[in-house]
Amino acid sequence: MPIFTELILLPMKRIFWVLTTVIILAGCKEVDSRFAAAFTENFDGPKPDYFSGGSAPRLFFGIPSLTEEGTSVMLERIQPSDPPGPGASGAPEIASNKFTHFGSYSARLRLPDVKAVQPNAGAVTGFFTWINHPESGLSEIDFEWHIADPSIIYIGAWTTNMETGGDQRIARTLNLSTGEIWYTRYYYYTDRNYSGRGMSDFDPSDDAAVSPRTIQAIDGYDASKRFYVYGFDWYPDRITWWVKDPDSGDKIILWDYSGTTPGYSGIPQYPSNMRMNFWHTAHWAVETNPNAKEAPKYTYCTETDWMKYEPFVEINSKWLEDNDF
Repeated sequence: MPIFTELILLPMKRIFWVLTTVIILAGCKEVDSRFAAAFTENFDGPKPDYFSGGSAPRLFFGIPSLTEEGTSVMLERIQPSDPPGPGASGAPEIASNKFTHFGSYSARLRLPDVKAVQPNAGAVTGFFTWINHPESGLSEIDFEWHIADPSIIYIGAWTTNMETGGDQRIARTLNLSTGEIWYTRYYYYTDRNYSGRGMSDFDPSDDAAVSPRTIQAIDGYDASKRFYVYGFDWYPDRITWWVKDPDSGDKIILWDYSGTTPGYSGIPQYPSNMRMNFWHTAHWAVETNPNAKEAPKYTYCTETDWMKYEPFVEINSKWLEDNDF
């Protein structure tokens, strides 16, 4: 092509490129800034990148692990003066700065080892999602450990039955050191004031509610003796809780729930926030020790190496569109 012809066509090419770019950008959906993209929080600096919470002296970031050389952690600390209850004054808790939703959640953490110094200590570490929304009620998915017996794991989810106005919880409690599933059940309340409560074990023939029926034990499992990786995968119609075998790295499925409860599926639907907390319990004792309700006699710390979130992008986009969120 002669050079003068190329010079004539150059402005037309630029106009075409600009128009094409505008059309492409117009067709792209804007990223919703309210929601977190995939992230891994390594807690290797003085301030987290994706979380916020209380300040020192209850939360410490980028601290050398007390128990594992070469690992930097977040320390959540409780002490004798702390009042009981999650969210109580001084109880350490962090929450993601942005919404998280359907996706895969995981964390690597270690509980304090208190059995020798205070076997009846009453304190709980929680790794969970949570929000309490006026239109959809309570939405929570959790792992919990009572430090008086760190071989026991509590897993479950909270929702609100909007027809009755009462909250309900699906729950499984297990001993990972022996592979025993102690119970799989649901709880319900008649209203948001918790004035009436009911409880029922799931029908043992309901595969969707009680799978798996057996779990692989981790020999010597003790959540205070070493770090373990825990996680759950949250879908609109299913939640799968798991832990990684520390030797093989394989996932051990603790509960794969897709069942139903009266009036509601039991599976949270609303966008929440990813969280971790550590708090004194004066009323909830671990099953193996009914006396484990004492206030902490000493300062105790939960160590968290990292927390990770991987959203299910297409599923979340469809939910946002369907619900005009």
